[in-house]
Amino acid sequence: MFEGLSDKLDRAFKVLKGHGHITEINVAETLKDVRKALLDADVSFKISKQFTDLVKEKALGQNVLTSVSPGQLMVKIVHDELVELMGGQKTELNLKADPAIILISGLQGSGKTTFSAKLANYLKTKRNKRPLLVACDVYRPAAIEQLKVLGQQIDVEVYAEEAGNNPVKIAKNSISYARDKGANVIIVDTAGRLAIDEEMMDEIANIRQALNPQETLFVVDSMTGQDAVNTAKAFNDRLDYEGVVLTKLDGDTRGGAALSIKSVVNKPIKFVGLGEKMDAIDVFYPERMADRILGMGDIVSLVEKAQEQFDEVEAQKLQRKIAKNQFDFNDFLAQIKQIKKMGNVKDLLGMIPGMGKAIRDLEIDDNAFKGIEAIIHSMTPGERENPAILNGGRRKRIADGSGTSIQEVNRLVKQFDDTRKMMRMVTANKGKNIANVMRNMKNMN
Repeated sequence: MFEGLSDKLDRAFKVLKGHGHITEINVAETLKDVRKALLDADVSFKISKQFTDLVKEKALGQNVLTSVSPGQLMVKIVHDELVELMGGQKTELNLKADPAIILISGLQGSGKTTFSAKLANYLKTKRNKRPLLVACDVYRPAAIEQLKVLGQQIDVEVYAEEAGNNPVKIAKNSISYARDKGANVIIVDTAGRLAIDEEMMDEIANIRQALNPQETLFVVDSMTGQDAVNTAKAFNDRLDYEGVVLTKLDGDTRGGAALSIKSVVNKPIKFVGLGEKMDAIDVFYPERMADRILGMGDIVSLVEKAQEQFDEVEAQKLQRKIAKNQFDFNDFLAQIKQIKKMGNVKDLLGMIPGMGKAIRDLEIDDNAFKGIEAIIHSMTPGERENPAILNGGRRKRIADGSGTSIQEVNRLVKQFDDTRKMMRMVTANKGKNIANVMRNMKNMN
């Protein structure tokens, strides 16, 4: 995510390395590179110039403390301005009505249908809502069926009528259906086109007028860069929507859309999509995004992902097992499953400050755990519970059963032993057991 922009900004800040103080000359040289980095990221010239002018105004005349280098001070100023450029702070959805209606708009191919299902899953699992998905794209082949399939995956009902029915009537009929079914959020997936046309704009405007939704969200493919910003403006001029959703941020995106949209349409980015899985959706936090663009990681998001998989009761049980040296391969397997649920391994490592650049060129296979899981699944229940009985003969059988080598089995057993020793050392230090560590993580923000 934004790797090219991050690299170029990092190189720009190196201009100030070794300087004792900030001057107009070294600031100008640095900001010339910053502006070029923004232009390369597909940010418009006007916004790039406004941004660097603001940074210059704040940088000149700043007193550099003995403990802070000019480069560090410039990073701080650029970080703060990036946060403001992207909206300043997160913006919540308005869900006060019953049912609350969320209208999804955008061009065809931007990911509206997938996002609609992701949003339903997010509201159901994290906001304790009872969503209903409504299929109002009656033109694209298989659009209704796609939404039904996604609805089944997340166990959310989809309201649909026969293809060819009037989308405005479908949307209005869904309100009484939602009330009958006890749904308190209605998410309306609408039709898109390959390009903006008057027919599409008239239809979505009519649906908005008929529903009077609490939220109209514009979904845009972030990989389209400045074109995404232009499309966002055209939709906003007609719909005056409440927020923007950036999809495909996990792809080869340069960052122009994320950095420009707020300035152009004066509407906040509310969500970002980071993959095809139904849980691959994040609330947009400008400060966290600025952290990641500048290579500072995103430790708060990492903690939140860990919290979602954390069960304090189970952690206390695990801590007691570790203290008694009873941690076994069943527990080891359970920990792997929790890590996998948190998401892409490389993305998780990239959230750790300083790790993004270190792992950028590394190939980290998301299937790396499969070999480990195969080895553990090839063990008998007794072997999992009591790893000490794993002699040469047993290890040979496990290797054959898992399609791996004896060396790989030996390596896993050694890693397991090392992990168990490390865990015992941690639990031996009172106040630093697993439950306490995770409880403290809940207070981090």
